[in-house]
Amino acid sequence: MAEKYKDIDLLETKEWIESIEDALEEHGYERARFLLETLIDYAQSKGARLPFNTSTPFVNTILPGKQPEYPGDRDIERKIKSIVRWNAMAMVTAANKETPGIGGHISTFASAATLYEVAFNHFLKGADHPDGQDLVFFQGHASPGMYARAYLEGRLDKKKLYNFRRELSKEGGLSSYPHPYLMPDFWQFATVSMGLGPIMAIYQARFMRYMIDRGFIKETSRKVFAYIGDGEMDEPESVGALTLASRENLDNLVFVVNCNLQRLDGPV
Repeated sequence: MAEKYKDIDLLETKEWIESIEDALEEHGYERARFLLETLIDYAQSKGARLPFNTSTPFVNTILPGKQPEYPGDRDIERKIKSIVRWNAMAMVTAANKETPGIGGHISTFASAATLYEVAFNHFLKGADHPDGQDLVFFQGHASPGMYARAYLEGRLDKKKLYNFRRELSKEGGLSSYPHPYLMPDFWQFATVSMGLGPIMAIYQARFMRYMIDRGFIKETSRKVFAYIGDGEMDEPESVGALTLASRENLDNLVFVVNCNLQRLDGPV
């Protein structure tokens, strides 16, 4: 709209902008937002046709001055992340050297390592948290990264890492993807197949809300996280239940989309 309309009164435009600046300085963002919404409603009631845009510009929604200080040690966390990323890559490479063609994914976790490490260190709550454990649907192709981190934590031994994708071997191994049946002590939810993770995360968040509404569990800060790839978001199963999440106002659900442009088969 701004590109099509030529400003015929620069002084008036400046006065309106200064008024908004005064509202921001004197009363804050909420007051300025209220004023703008009131003006929009009034203009619409008078027949003004306002621009409609379903997406916002790709910019940081938090002003740099409003961002909190990083709560961790960036240097240490970056070093740990690099080790985990390297081990994940080496594990897949070693598996294919031992059994050519066995497969495995490297780029998924390599491009999403920061998303996972920051979440592990500062967001995701474990079973010992007073509010209860967060529920996480991990992106299946990123499983090497989860195994690599578990090895660094001492939860998996080296033999299992060498048997990636050979979970039925005599020495024991690791399943290709999150699989609670094959690895009940490690994985909580199955993902990967045909958008299974996203749709299950939506219904898990809905069920959690149901349990709260019925008084079976207390309302806390627990969340349901779903890690998803950009290619996966093209699958109808991944987004088919988003209307449910919107209708039910599931603010306990978080989708983390890794847009690495590494989809396997193009648009699906």
